[in-house]
Amino acid sequence: MWRRTYLLLLLIRVYFALSPSYLHPDEHFQGPEVFAGRVLAYPSQLPWEFTSSLPIRSVFPLWPIYEVPMSLLKWFYTEIGSGSPPPQLVYYALRAGMFLLSFVLEDWAIYELVPSPRHRRATVVLVASSYVTWTYQTHTFSNSLETLLVAWGLVLIRRIVENKQRSSYFSYAVFSFIAVVGVFNRITFPAFLLFPGLQLLPYFQRKPASLAAIIGFGLLFSLTAIYIDTSFYRPTASILSIIRDPIITPLNNILYNTDKSNLALHGIHPHHQHFLANLTQLLGPAYIVMILSLFSRPIIPFAMRNARALSAISATFILSIFPHQEPRFLLPCVPLLLSCVRMHRNRLFLATWIIFNAAMGFLMGVYHQGGIVPAQLAMREIITTNTAAQGIKSAPEASVFWWKTYSPPHWLLGAEDHANGPAGADAALNTSSISTFDLMGIPGSEMISRLDSSVPSCGSLSPVYLVAPVSATFLDAYIPDLSGAESADLQLYRLWSYRQHLNLDDMDFAEDGVRETLGRVVGRRGLGVWSVRRRCK
Repeated sequence: MWRRTYLLLLLIRVYFALSPSYLHPDEHFQGPEVFAGRVLAYPSQLPWEFTSSLPIRSVFPLWPIYEVPMSLLKWFYTEIGSGSPPPQLVYYALRAGMFLLSFVLEDWAIYELVPSPRHRRATVVLVASSYVTWTYQTHTFSNSLETLLVAWGLVLIRRIVENKQRSSYFSYAVFSFIAVVGVFNRITFPAFLLFPGLQLLPYFQRKPASLAAIIGFGLLFSLTAIYIDTSFYRPTASILSIIRDPIITPLNNILYNTDKSNLALHGIHPHHQHFLANLTQLLGPAYIVMILSLFSRPIIPFAMRNARALSAISATFILSIFPHQEPRFLLPCVPLLLSCVRMHRNRLFLATWIIFNAAMGFLMGVYHQGGIVPAQLAMREIITTNTAAQGIKSAPEASVFWWKTYSPPHWLLGAEDHANGPAGADAALNTSSISTFDLMGIPGSEMISRLDSSVPSCGSLSPVYLVAPVSATFLDAYIPDLSGAESADLQLYRLWSYRQHLNLDDMDFAEDGVRETLGRVVGRRGLGVWSVRRRCK
């Protein structure tokens, strides 16, 4: 029974891995966007973390996850003489890679971390049935990689402690590598292994050489990471200059995040945010079951007396000290805490668990900002088709304004040699001909003002396009198909739409009420691409 259930959940994980939802800008701008321009000559815009004078993000952990797959695809397409790979293929290849990492490494680690054969199968199935496993773990997040590194860090700690016969230098090297990659990936990584790592102290007392080996391997991998980072940020730097003035990204990251004024730019949250809101959002009914178990005897249930629970709970306490708290910061806690839940075939728990994860899975894995990736992938074809329909034989410069959406990933526009227009178009649209403007959530009047300054005079081809949620009723006054919009100076003509898109940031219960807000955001869900033109009198 459990094998069939696990296989079904595996198919569900594949489905969500290939669904183009968009959970947070970091999944693009702190990963694929960094390497797409360097490797594939795609358009890219590096975020401030990579462009500041003291960069805070390391490329050392990103290299095998993003650059290697992109380089392999580029090599294959070069060998067959097809130029650069299309962005659709690269996008889904990276998603497939994250799925394989989750399927192989996360499930394997959880299976090893649960000592009881009786509970192993149920735990693996429970973790595989979480919407966090379906969505966050199959997206290109540094937090998703951190989840795998934390789990295997705990596995290595357990293997080292339980190996009382002889020293295993291979385990020491792997543990050091995981520790270094974890720290350079996210500075929050040590919080998850700090207290479980105390188990190693008696082992180091018995075998001091093991501590020396771990430190030695750690220094070697750290120097490698520093060299790679410094070479990335200073491509022309000599080895001597790298030694004299290295770029240590974890140190820069710590200095940045210890400044409260910097964190205020990203949002300040109460210190109880992680425990009261974020874990509830990630674990749902499982978290409620864990809370209720604390009121039973003994005070600490037997299922919680392990390194997995210690790692998750202690890390949550440590991360709660910092005022900026997002749910994805706690992704490593999800499989660790789920491995401590004992279901006992409770039908109420199973029912609520299935409903919760099905609802959150479709919300976060399919609909959450789900139209951005398809729209960006289709953007050149949309513009080229519209140009050809207006009888224009040359592809003009185009300005695309994105409003009330997450930042559009530039790399999804693809390389120049894939700008193939539709039949009848005399000239293909180059990527360099598209200018992308992220208006974020500015007021509608400001958005119209920006469009007004860019749209040419009446009778000229309008190279201006607007991408916005269909649920934004502000746009109705500029759509000619709707009554009363014929008199507007600017008019919007929809060229393309994608139905599976929800903009949760557009909810305004205080002003519109619950029923009206849900009717607008859910009932009129979707993302549209409009051609912006002036009304000709």
